[in-house]
Amino acid sequence: MNTLTKLALGMIGQLKPQPAQGNAASALPLPPPQAQGGLPLMQALGHRHSERDFSPSPLDHQILSDLLWAAAGVNRPDDEGRTTPSAMNSQEIDVYVALPEGLYRYEPSGHVLYLISATDVRRVTGYQDFVDRAPLDLIFVADHARMTAVPAAHRESYASVAAGAMAQNVYLFCASAGLGTVIRAWIDRQALSEAMGLQADHQILLSQTVGRPAAAPAAAVSPPPA
Repeated sequence: MNTLTKLALGMIGQLKPQPAQGNAASALPLPPPQAQGGLPLMQALGHRHSERDFSPSPLDHQILSDLLWAAAGVNRPDDEGRTTPSAMNSQEIDVYVALPEGLYRYEPSGHVLYLISATDVRRVTGYQDFVDRAPLDLIFVADHARMTAVPAAHRESYASVAAGAMAQNVYLFCASAGLGTVIRAWIDRQALSEAMGLQADHQILLSQTVGRPAAAPAAAVSPPPA
């Protein structure tokens, strides 16, 4: 679906999820993350860029496991420390995973995905056309009810910083793993909130598309990194 059609549907409140493709499990335990290997940090930074042309081929569960651990996983089990910071340890950001077969929420403590909706919400995660076809869209959602220790005036900015750290971890993982990704904030937040069944205390901050880069034609000239 192109951008103009999405904008028009959004204006009349008709930007809706699609039926799920395939069967979704109510809980999807992920294999242990492979926390060793990958590119050295400086090389990953050198390869970091935004990709907007994705292959629709699905990502296997090991890649999904490693990706989500990089974004928000537990890296210090003794005290439930995470791979990304959170002000006053509020851990206010939930990472939702939009797959063709359904919408899941990532639970770092058990390293598991829990089914939220057996619908395909990828098309609602942004106005860009490529979000409909890419195999995975992440949605970073702040739960302000967890931020009682943070002054109300600062909660949105603190949560945005935490979501940004997660998104950069995803960028670096993708650079290391040969995947493409792009962060996005151009979203019909009302339509997406309804599709996800979010509550009043929940705030959609960012989306991020992930997938294998589409094969470029041999004569094509690659654009410079974003």
